[in-house]
Amino acid sequence: MNKTCDLHTHSVYSDGTYTPAEIVEEAAEKGLFAVALTDHNTVDGLPEFMNACPDLEIEKVPGAEFSVDLSGRELHLLGLFIGEEYYSQVTDIMSAVNRRKEESNIALVASLNRAGFNLDYEGIKSTTPGGKINRAHIGAALTEKGYTKSITHAFETILSTTAGHYKEPERLTVWEVLDFLGSIHAAPVLAHPFLNLNERELREFLPAAKKHGLVGMECIYSTYDRKTTDISLRIAEEFSLLPSGGSDFHGAHKPDIMLGRGRGNLRVPFEFYKKLCATKM
Repeated sequence: MNKTCDLHTHSVYSDGTYTPAEIVEEAAEKGLFAVALTDHNTVDGLPEFMNACPDLEIEKVPGAEFSVDLSGRELHLLGLFIGEEYYSQVTDIMSAVNRRKEESNIALVASLNRAGFNLDYEGIKSTTPGGKINRAHIGAALTEKGYTKSITHAFETILSTTAGHYKEPERLTVWEVLDFLGSIHAAPVLAHPFLNLNERELREFLPAAKKHGLVGMECIYSTYDRKTTDISLRIAEEFSLLPSGGSDFHGAHKPDIMLGRGRGNLRVPFEFYKKLCATKM
């Protein structure tokens, strides 16, 4: 049996529906040998995650997913193997970003209410630990009230950047976050690059990103077809980046994505975990 892992998941501490402990339990049940928790712009769930299910033989990777800016374009970086001693630094650097995100969320819900969508902002906040929400939670509220068919439908319509309600908050630059992740000895991995960039843009971005410490690139991903996976693996090898992979599991908020299996054909080799882990040695 080929060993597999999942290096990209989300819990209730960002926009997932599983607790960190439930993610560990589910990963073990599915026979994974390693699983990472990579909540959006927060490490609040990592203590629970790292202390969960101590008797289970599974490697737990403490991480986070950072929303960053590249010349007005949103990219996502995974910071893997974040040491407990650096949790407070991550929280500090993300505090201003999360405050701007909160302001964006408040403005979004206010705009939706003015347009006739009856939403309770404080009620949406109450659905998550610490009240941290993003557009996915607002999309879930719209879907629950019957305004949209699904969270995906909400993003494609009411919550799209062209619908006039959502204004993107100011983000840290990709260079700032890469440098920061290097300073705390985490392993920076570019998440799902082909969701944000085309091949030309990716090739233009990677040389500078490597100079700022990028070590890996997510090459196996739930929504990638075989061709996209092959191109990703080839580019990672060309630029001497370590391949990574993950489901981007969100639980019920992405019901078609299974932890460790994606849409059924996801298989991330455990070797990916071992090579990325070796960058911490």
